[in-house]
Amino acid sequence: MAEMNEDPREVAWHPRFAPLIVGHEAAQTHFTQAFTAGKLHHAWLITGTKGVGKASLAYKFAAQVLGQKNLAQTERWIGARAHPDLFVLERQLNDSKPRKLKAEISVENARGLSEFFSHTSSGGWRVGIVDAADDLSGESANALLKLVEEPPANCLLLLLCHNPGRLLRTMKSRCTRLVLKGISDSQVINVVSALPLEKSPEGDALEMAARLSNGSPGRALQLLSSDGAKAFDAFLKVTKWNSSAIAALSAKFGGRAATIDDFNLFSDLLLNWVGEQAAVKAHAKLAEAHAKIAENIRLTNAFNLDRRQAVIAAISLVNDALKAA
Repeated sequence: MAEMNEDPREVAWHPRFAPLIVGHEAAQTHFTQAFTAGKLHHAWLITGTKGVGKASLAYKFAAQVLGQKNLAQTERWIGARAHPDLFVLERQLNDSKPRKLKAEISVENARGLSEFFSHTSSGGWRVGIVDAADDLSGESANALLKLVEEPPANCLLLLLCHNPGRLLRTMKSRCTRLVLKGISDSQVINVVSALPLEKSPEGDALEMAARLSNGSPGRALQLLSSDGAKAFDAFLKVTKWNSSAIAALSAKFGGRAATIDDFNLFSDLLLNWVGEQAAVKAHAKLAEAHAKIAENIRLTNAFNLDRRQAVIAAISLVNDALKAA
């Protein structure tokens, strides 16, 4: 239990506790029809942006398959991480103090999933959730590939993936894919408002987070607690850039209160916005600005350079590109 408390993912609003799924009804219907018809494919690749609801949906699918006799009890067991026929393959904590999440899913853990599927189930089915396939190392991906290619009977594998382009082509080809798109801003607000958060978010802050989340409740949660998101919202509200406006915004990333996470989130939001502007305006200068900003951010993080200067350079590049466009 102590180990569980050290896991930053172990919160009261973990996806396995989600009471219902919002905005992905078509995916639910597709899976249910296949299961009811006795034509359930053994491996499903659930894709979509991070935080859009992939894990919540996977846990609902697991409960549906494992809980045919007693759904309520199955959901309680899943919530307690105690169901004997469910295996969740995810990054583990390392042995440091304080303990931190490992960068990848190890091959040993991937082999543990294969061993789990070789055992006899207690109720007819065994289910494995890979959260997320993006975290698989090269070795663990290859270990999992054999399981996808040669599945045991009555075994269901649910692979969650944020960036399917990085996944092994042979693995993708053997999975039935469910693509989850972002939900509406109002749905994001409803989902986040219903979560058992320690402090309910203020209306304006929640609206901002929903607007910037691209339809991802998980992203909205991250945005709510980030000064980087607030800085980006301030960026969007500036109608005319001058040296004092640029200095005021860049100052948010100086001093002890500023964190690298805030900088990276601001950078991510800014890059997405510039990319969207480049697509809409179809102007080479914006595409060039996007590439230069991305490289400056990479160098800033790699060499621990002044983040304020990186923000100043980014805004200047965006301003010049917009004027040219």
